Amino acid sequence: MKSPRVSRRTFVFGTAITAASLPAWGQRKSKDPLRIAAIGCGGQARADLGAMRREQFVAMCDVDDERAAEVYASYPDVPKYKDFRTMLEKEANNIDAVTVVTPDHMHAPAALMAMDMGKHVYVEKPMAHCIADCRRMNEMAQKTGVVTQMGNQGHSMPGVYELTHMINEGWLGEVKEIQCWTDRPSWPQGVPRPEETMPIPETLDWDLWLGPANNRPYHSIYCPRDWRGWWDFGSGALGDMGCHVLDASYSSLSLGLPELITAEQSDHMPETGPKSSKITMKFPARGDMPPVTLTWEDGRNSPPRPEGIAEDVRIGDDKDGGSIFYGTKGMVTCGTYGTSPRFLNEEQQADWDAQEQPDYIRDNHQRNWIEACKEGKKANSDFAYAAPFTEMVQLGNLACRAGEPIEYDPKAMRVTSSEKANEFLTDPQREGYEYY
Repeated sequence: MKSPRVSRRTFVFGTAITAASLPAWGQRKSKDPLRIAAIGCGGQARADLGAMRREQFVAMCDVDDERAAEVYASYPDVPKYKDFRTMLEKEANNIDAVTVVTPDHMHAPAALMAMDMGKHVYVEKPMAHCIADCRRMNEMAQKTGVVTQMGNQGHSMPGVYELTHMINEGWLGEVKEIQCWTDRPSWPQGVPRPEETMPIPETLDWDLWLGPANNRPYHSIYCPRDWRGWWDFGSGALGDMGCHVLDASYSSLSLGLPELITAEQSDHMPETGPKSSKITMKFPARGDMPPVTLTWEDGRNSPPRPEGIAEDVRIGDDKDGGSIFYGTKGMVTCGTYGTSPRFLNEEQQADWDAQEQPDYIRDNHQRNWIEACKEGKKANSDFAYAAPFTEMVQLGNLACRAGEPIEYDPKAMRVTSSEKANEFLTDPQREGYEYY
């Protein structure tokens, strides 16, 4: 039997009535465990929830009992649901905060409903599946005052902040070029939609898994593991790893949003990301900082080794991913999560190591969110930061999907150079998931 549908009126408006009756966190003691409801309990959720295990899980939800089995077995007495809407309504008075660790296309529906109910929210990266949802989620967070966090764990590690310190102190001079890369995708991309259908696994509610996305027959190429490559559900290699790799660039150079994005790609298919891509973003000057050109490569492509750098010098995380910053005074590389920034010139690195360093942020990303919830402060990668950052990442995917250069007007949230690209600014909404 299908899980009961929640009407649009209940979903959008009824939750606010429930939220008004809930006690504020300040009326509880900060030493009390945070009462968490988990939406999505398989895959990455195992790591996220494991980092939160000292808190109190009061409800859990997953559309696939088999994927959730390991987590479910660890919490046998916690109520289990398949439909997050039903869970949030029934357990509203028991919940302080919600985790959303699902395929990308479900981030906004779940997070918006939770925030509208006054619940703090932790959402895995990318924060949202489309640009319009980045903005809606940020607006809801500001409106409700809840504590939010996107799961780009590097933003709670010291590397991003050390790199920022290097740049702010002028050690690189003017940075005008950045090269970034990843070895993803490790899932099928550049493939057509399968013509054959497959039986739906007994443990899976396929209709709930589709959520707001347009209906299609079940196939294992989408679910449970390979959804990232399909535009209806995931955000490709850039959406998966860009929120990690590009964090160091976006944060340290205050990049904001690009004016021009171009994409070169192989094996382009309309419904999936490409097998490999090279995306170039042009950013305007920001204050005293000059214009920057950022290049992203995926599909096991990586930029050429900088001239004069020996073969035994480690660049980023080698083929796995990383970044190179080209400044007028030197070059710095860092790993996938912004980790271990280091000069490619040994003398410069020795000079940097000799400097007295400040105490850089060094947090467990999930615990940082929990502490922020209890103390009423901002988390390291709250939606005010994560929304425009994710918008930048998704603009690269827009250029891939449109197949032509993108000129973007961020104030209007509109592509001025491609009507086709504007079609991808928002996501479809099936009945029962109309959240705006």
